[in-house]
Amino acid sequence: MMDLNLGAAPAADDLIKDVTEASFMADVVEASQTTPVIVDFWAPWCGPCKTLGPQLEEAVRAAKGAAKMAKVNVDEAQMIAGQLQIQSIPTVYAFHKGQPIDGFQGAVPQSEIKAFVDRVVKAAGGDAPGEALGEAVAAAEEMLAEGAATDAAQTFAAILGEDPNHAAAYGGMVRAHIALGELDQAEAILNGAPAEISASPELEAAHAQLELARQAEGAGPVDDLRKAVEANPDDLQARFDLAQAMHANGDVEGAVDALLELFRRDRDWNEGAAKTQLFTIFEALKPNDPIMLNGRRKLSSMIFA
Repeated sequence: MMDLNLGAAPAADDLIKDVTEASFMADVVEASQTTPVIVDFWAPWCGPCKTLGPQLEEAVRAAKGAAKMAKVNVDEAQMIAGQLQIQSIPTVYAFHKGQPIDGFQGAVPQSEIKAFVDRVVKAAGGDAPGEALGEAVAAAEEMLAEGAATDAAQTFAAILGEDPNHAAAYGGMVRAHIALGELDQAEAILNGAPAEISASPELEAAHAQLELARQAEGAGPVDDLRKAVEANPDDLQARFDLAQAMHANGDVEGAVDALLELFRRDRDWNEGAAKTQLFTIFEALKPNDPIMLNGRRKLSSMIFA
């Protein structure tokens, strides 16, 4: 299995330190030679500092060791504040290779703080947390596409260890278990999804794939069903069963065509079952899949004809 180095994050004591004038050289200047250090200049009497400080700490912890944070009380480090021309607080500077590379003054929204930390990490040559996990997801998807479903499942699990609400990884985990034939496990994972991502496109797609996999378990022989349709073109149930069997055997385009023909013959058959099945197939496919795009276009032309 590919080692994606998604281990545990450093302890909070290693990431965030109270720094004095005596330790500034070691904890900021020297430490920033290897990892960017974000310095929060604050004071006990500063109201906005009490809000900014914890938000900055949260963003630094979320970076999983890609950046560190130093907290400097300007009342106790007036020489450092003077050298860096700190004129108001809160002031935040990011150091890399011993030099300030970015910064801001005053309280800012949490989203801007996160963007600042991500920018600093990237400027220092690292991957922002979301980018690193995105690369890991891409690697896991490649494993899944190549048939290494067990390795993919383990990689998706590691990503979820870093970010339990990562919708792409959660959906990937479900699809990996589907590929392994572990449908009950896939369903359990899907049912246990965090509420924040339960309606995400990634999980909706995984749900559609699980539904299709369940159908595949009961699908009949393609050849027998094709003969039944040829013998009686008006047997719409046989057409529907044929579409399910074709999809179960990997002929997605053929299944879509069969369902479109069923819809053309009788769109209301079995409470619109052909349309419902088409939407399930479309949802399970990637948004740019040509089979999905072409199928949707044909279905729309029939609906609005």
